[in-house]
Amino acid sequence: MSIFIDDDTRLVVQGITGRDGSFHTRQMMEYGTRVVAGVTPGKGGQDFEGPGGERIPVFNAMDEAVAKTGANTSVVYVPPVFAADAILEATDSGISLVVAITEGVPVLDMARAHAFARDKGVRIIGPNCPGLISPGKAKVGILPAQIVAEGPIGVVSRSGTLTYEAVFQLTNVGLGQTTCVGIGGDPLIGTNFIDCLEAFEFDSDTKAVVMIGEIGGTDEQEAAVFVKERMSKPV
Repeated sequence: MSIFIDDDTRLVVQGITGRDGSFHTRQMMEYGTRVVAGVTPGKGGQDFEGPGGERIPVFNAMDEAVAKTGANTSVVYVPPVFAADAILEATDSGISLVVAITEGVPVLDMARAHAFARDKGVRIIGPNCPGLISPGKAKVGILPAQIVAEGPIGVVSRSGTLTYEAVFQLTNVGLGQTTCVGIGGDPLIGTNFIDCLEAFEFDSDTKAVVMIGEIGGTDEQEAAVFVKERMSKPV
């Protein structure tokens, strides 16, 4: 098993025609992620060409993309000034997970998006995060696929680069991963350490968890209390 994304993930890429969006869309598709649609306002009706010549439809709006493709997950590669609106649009489209890669989203904008998503029951990962990967199943974001391997270790981190280092070291010693999640280092994020730890606790294939913190805030201390009181798996 895995957490948050798996073989059933059907992904729509917001900002698919931009430089970052197009590059990472091809990377995700090469890993095997099912990218079913892209969204760029004003470019609906176009197709995006995947790495193997696949034609991915581009829509003007999220609701149309979800209705026509059955997408259940979104990844956001749009400029910071538009990111919160993109998250709000995704949250209101009927999907269950939004992964916001964008860095520099204004905190007040994110607070508005976070509250709306909470009311809708939609999970946000990020912003300012590398995304997540469930080895052998799906990749959503910018995590380098070449460093992961399938196995029993869950990884959750606030730091993007430290995530890469930890996963690289785990793989090198033969400890593969169920899912690696970069939750983002901004002051206000959608999914925190405790959310991920709880998901790993209930994932039968995850046998242990690596958690990587950063300076600032109390998230690590709160997670430590959760580990002590609620986790049966080593962290």
